[in-house]
Amino acid sequence: MLVFEGLLPFVAPSAWREAFRKATELGDGQLRFIGLSTMIVGVLLLIVSRSF
Repeated sequence: MLVFEGLLPFVAPSAWREAFRKATELGDGQLRFIGLSTMIVGVLLLIVSRSF
């Protein structure tokens, strides 16, 4: 997981900084939705990876 998290700051630090700045301007509801969506995608990836 940390490999994926570190990929964008390593490859495109200015784009990562801008995305992080925009994320700080989002409302609580929007951040919660993004967090929930990310968790669901993660669980689905775990389920799919266990199928192989």
